Amino acid sequence: MSKKLHIAVLMGGWSPEREISLISGEKCAEALRALGYQVSEVDVTRQLDTQLAALRPDICFNALHGVGGEDGEVQGLLEVLEIPYTHSGVRASALAMDKHLSKQIFAAAGLPVTESVLVEQGISAHPMAPPYVVKPVNQGSSVGVEIVSEGSNKVPDALSEKGWAFDGVAMVEKYIAGHELTCGVMGDTALDVMEIVPVNGWYDYRAKYDDGGSRHECPADIDAALAARIQEVSLQAHMLLGCRGVTRADFRYDAAQDDLVLLEINTQPGMTPVSLVPEMAAHRGIDFNQLVQWIVEDASCRR
Repeated sequence: MSKKLHIAVLMGGWSPEREISLISGEKCAEALRALGYQVSEVDVTRQLDTQLAALRPDICFNALHGVGGEDGEVQGLLEVLEIPYTHSGVRASALAMDKHLSKQIFAAAGLPVTESVLVEQGISAHPMAPPYVVKPVNQGSSVGVEIVSEGSNKVPDALSEKGWAFDGVAMVEKYIAGHELTCGVMGDTALDVMEIVPVNGWYDYRAKYDDGGSRHECPADIDAALAARIQEVSLQAHMLLGCRGVTRADFRYDAAQDDLVLLEINTQPGMTPVSLVPEMAAHRGIDFNQLVQWIVEDASCRR
């Protein structure tokens, strides 16, 4: 592609992950300018069609995270406007954002997932025996996630009638102890497996995005056969949902039980200074600018 192309970097938006999206967008815009592209940074509103009509970009680089930008909504608009865009298309984005539905697809294909149920507002008893994890069906970056410890005799306030913290239903998932592992995919290639070691507690929003909130080990210090299995499952999950561009699959591994579980796949991995996929790519000799270049060159419509 010519480096004279005009690229609109879509960032911000209205999801709870807005702050992180702005950082991702700024970093990607900086890289694109260094690569010689004409760049417009777009703080996305619900009038995105009007914003893009004024700019008339050749390509949209999607640096949005969460609701609106990662769930097929913006992708659908870009298809209507016939503007090529990066990352996954409408269907794959919608499927991956729905943790319950994507898990059903993974399970049907024989990928390793753990027990989970959907719950509605106002339950008074544990939906499953603790320990378990409560999470929104359609959020990322650990927004709204709560761990209910083994032996807890109280349903979390977030699931109560008064304290309900979710839009529609929530997903309750069996808690898997052990290693936090993740693996990126670029196109049809799985990157190296990374282990994430939170400094305090578990890998929540702050551990993900605060400088020094977690330690990243790439490649993970795990058995070669396990690493190969994680790479295989990551690529299978990417292909099952019809993902495009870059994705990241997240896992838990209980070494005591030799139990590997695929948690979810992320179609808009972060591109911040502490994000995981750029670090995995760097381990393969692909620097940040080269990663951004690859993502741009992969852009298209009808994804």
